[in-house]
Amino acid sequence: MPFDIEHKLVVAIASSAVLTLDKARDEFREHGLEAYRKYQREHQHDVLEKGPAFAFVKRLLNFNRLFPEIQPVEVVLISHNDSDTGLRIMNSLKAYDLDICRAAFITDQSPYRYLDAYNASLFLSKNSRDVEAAIQAGYAAGTVLPSALNDDPEDDALRVAFDFDGVLADPASELIYKGEGLAGFHKAEAEQAEIPCSPGPLADLFQKLFQLRELECERHAREPEYRRRLSISIVTARSAPAHERVVSTLRKWNITTDQTFFLGGVDKGRILAALRPHIFFDDQIHPHLDVAKDYTPSVHIPIHPYDTEKSAD
Repeated sequence: MPFDIEHKLVVAIASSAVLTLDKARDEFREHGLEAYRKYQREHQHDVLEKGPAFAFVKRLLNFNRLFPEIQPVEVVLISHNDSDTGLRIMNSLKAYDLDICRAAFITDQSPYRYLDAYNASLFLSKNSRDVEAAIQAGYAAGTVLPSALNDDPEDDALRVAFDFDGVLADPASELIYKGEGLAGFHKAEAEQAEIPCSPGPLADLFQKLFQLRELECERHAREPEYRRRLSISIVTARSAPAHERVVSTLRKWNITTDQTFFLGGVDKGRILAALRPHIFFDDQIHPHLDVAKDYTPSVHIPIHPYDTEKSAD
């Protein structure tokens, strides 16, 4: 019987983002493919260490246990290993009790070719070339950066934080800021305060996370003792009066967030240190992700070249 993946929140993730493969990769770089394969076979029962996106994946999959009747989440592993050398990866996922049962071992192919097949809302990888190829092909993708691992075993919540412009919304407003400065940006945003922004690369992920949040709210209404796990936040450099357009956009999308921070140039790291999200998405490495990496697993969402051209028209 076919597996229905159309209505699930699907995240496709490279093995290097959820697990740490550094020693094995050193073997590949120093001694070549055959030595790497031999190394992986010899260590196939040695559990790999957790990678930067581990906490996000673990907590996301936990929603299938909270809602077993509908299984709302799917995480698909996409690996450049073959299935033989990838056995160690699957063994490690099992050891960590990560319920990832679907995987694509694609050796030297590009992962983006298979994102449609899995109905993925997002592709995560530490390989920036794979991410760029996916973005060029029109898919939502992000590069997982070396950053803090927020995985407190006593904490079963899932806190997801997003930048706004270039991530949830398209980069049009941000490009006005870069081209015309803060005064030009504020003027344009005041004129368009009630006009929603166009969706950005992670708008679909945002919507499906909100649907998970609604599942929890409905359950809490039925079972007051149920404690909601998911928290969705926006952490943006915008400030008043540019905050109005964020509100207009969220109203149009019929989405509410748990926290929204309008920082107006305040270091994002100061908020992230207190918020402690399990993953944070931003389109600017400098300065935002540079300061975020000490507090949260961080993902860079590069701006699609088409968005840049479209916004400049």
